[in-house]
Amino acid sequence: MLKHLRTTATAAALLVSGTLLIGAGTAAAHPGKPGHGKPDPGTPLRVAADRAHVKFGTAVNTTALADDATYRRITAQQFSSVTAENVMKWETLQPQRGVYDFTEADRLVAFARAHGQSVRGHTLLWHNQLPAWLTEGLADGSIDAAELRGILRDHITTVVRHFKGKLYQWDVVNEVFEEDGSYRNSIWLEKLGPGYIADAFRWAREADPNVKLFFNDYNVEGVNAKSTAYYGLAKQLKARGVRVDGFGIQGHLSTQYGFPGDVGANLKRFADLGLQTAFTEVDVRVPLPADPAKLATQADYYRGLLSACLGSRSCTSFTVWGFADQYSWVPGVFDGEGAACLYDESYRTKPAFDALRAELRQGRH
Repeated sequence: MLKHLRTTATAAALLVSGTLLIGAGTAAAHPGKPGHGKPDPGTPLRVAADRAHVKFGTAVNTTALADDATYRRITAQQFSSVTAENVMKWETLQPQRGVYDFTEADRLVAFARAHGQSVRGHTLLWHNQLPAWLTEGLADGSIDAAELRGILRDHITTVVRHFKGKLYQWDVVNEVFEEDGSYRNSIWLEKLGPGYIADAFRWAREADPNVKLFFNDYNVEGVNAKSTAYYGLAKQLKARGVRVDGFGIQGHLSTQYGFPGDVGANLKRFADLGLQTAFTEVDVRVPLPADPAKLATQADYYRGLLSACLGSRSCTSFTVWGFADQYSWVPGVFDGEGAACLYDESYRTKPAFDALRAELRQGRH
């Protein structure tokens, strides 16, 4: 499965005040259509997750959070963890060299704090969604390797220090391996060599000794060449005294393909290495149009990943990459596929929502 950069939107002002704060035991509202909530007596996902001792999160589109009251209400009600879909990425945080803009990211953190939610940081280092000043400088040769290393160190240090004490996990390096387990041929590898990965973890650790630092990638749910490359690198870094805390598994699946095998075994080997694990960007797309049979399979896939998480002592969080189909990145990237989220475009819950809640109610196993 291919991974694609998400569309970045310029977020409007985020209204933290006036949003609904949910406490344990409060009934969820599952709207039948935007702006018209239909009460559901069921337990919110975040309450069931808390009882299962796992954080249940979503990626957040900050424009939707500002402009869509129903989206905002569900984000507060259903999730105990939030991840910035775009506003903690480099092109947003440092649009001009040396000029940082934390406005939208800070608003998301404030929203999370107001609603008793934890925050995952995404992402410090990636080959996509870099600012034009950086990519153009590398292309025309005005930024050389030594300068690039200094730029990277400054960015990681500044960003992690800014959010120090406010986040519980950071995706430090994102998508650094190819499917065959070789290093991705990115600008980072080309200019700095593979040592940039260890450097990124060291600099992040220096900036905030307490936040948990993660690898993050797609197509690494089971035991395969790509996940094994991360396992080997984690062992290597650990032997060199470079602290890595966790392995993030994105979990972008499609019902056109079989459910990944060996998920439990994959989680176990990272746990045995002393690392936490997390499902960080879960969605399950289906061939369109969706129908009851496809949505049932989708629910099985969602539940299968969550079951693996709850069956592993190392798995600390489970995050869906958005929860409403109208804001999903999938249709714009995968032709003929979509309906990947827990809610449809009218904010009706799907079988996957109920499947995840049922799995959470079973707790750790």
